[in-house]
Amino acid sequence: MAKRKKLEAPSPEDLSKFEQEFRRETSPRAAAPIAQVAAETAAAYQAGDPDARADRARDAADAADMRKADADGRLIREIEIREIEPLSMQRDRTIIDEAAQAELEHSISNHGIRLPIEVYELPHARDGRRYGLLSGYRRLLAQQNLYARTQMDKFLTIRALLRNPDEMGGAFVAMVEENEIRQDLSHYERGRIAAIAAQQGAFHNTEEAVSEMFAAASKAKRSKIRSFAMIFEELGDLLQFPENMREKDGLRLAQALRGGAESRLREVLDTGQGVDAQSEWALLEAVLKEQGDAGKDPSRGGRPKVNVPKAGWAGNDTLHTSTGVTMRRESDSNGYIIRFTGKGVSTELMEMIMRDIQEKLEMK
Repeated sequence: MAKRKKLEAPSPEDLSKFEQEFRRETSPRAAAPIAQVAAETAAAYQAGDPDARADRARDAADAADMRKADADGRLIREIEIREIEPLSMQRDRTIIDEAAQAELEHSISNHGIRLPIEVYELPHARDGRRYGLLSGYRRLLAQQNLYARTQMDKFLTIRALLRNPDEMGGAFVAMVEENEIRQDLSHYERGRIAAIAAQQGAFHNTEEAVSEMFAAASKAKRSKIRSFAMIFEELGDLLQFPENMREKDGLRLAQALRGGAESRLREVLDTGQGVDAQSEWALLEAVLKEQGDAGKDPSRGGRPKVNVPKAGWAGNDTLHTSTGVTMRRESDSNGYIIRFTGKGVSTELMEMIMRDIQEKLEMK
């Protein structure tokens, strides 16, 4: 049998000797690699390393530039179209060309939005709409239509710049300037939006609205805009085709309004016989001729008859009745439409006509 070695516990002196030898063989500064890198980096910053100072300066400058770009409205964002209220204020453009809109939708579908729209924060968000539209109505409308048709995620958001309207002279001014640059407005559209801006309290009156919103325009141009603003204010609720009005005709109409022809013009328009731009202007021009008839004998009294469209067919699609009601046949991809206009049109009349049509359709 092998003889076992007897073990003895080290004395306190031996333990002290072991500890001194261990300390001599082990570096007290030894550390894990990542801790060592962190310590060296911190030491470099504290020691004022030139490269470290340059990095910090660049980071601070980049952050300052980003904050300034955001404050100046130069930072392009991706905003969901459902967060934007397109009608947060009255638009200056009253007619949208369907063919041009279709071309725009095709371009956005293939290439995306090239020019961001402009929005501003609404003071009180409602129904999830946080932003009001400042400019880019046609682009937003095109993207909304594309998303509605395709449900593709790429059309759910739109590129936008967040603006501060107050720093741009006000929301109305910014909107008008955007459209004046990209697509010329008609005189009636200019006058209309100036009158609306004044009515909504953005300006004290229409005069101030025209001066502020069209400050870059000549004095003569601003005078014309004021004339068309007056046309909108006094006849806008009855005019159906004002955008088709030529500049010289609008100025004649404004002159007649200044001469006190408002009630007569409203009376004629209220007959409902202005079924298209041509017939509507015929009604207005008849009144203008009345106002300009200097050779009329005032002793004869009475009011001259306006040359409104005569009863009977006007072309193949329009029928004027002797009672002042006009019927116009139209068609679209879904079928035919008969449109009734005129002062005598009412709910009761339409119900009676529909019953008559029903009887004729059910005749065997």
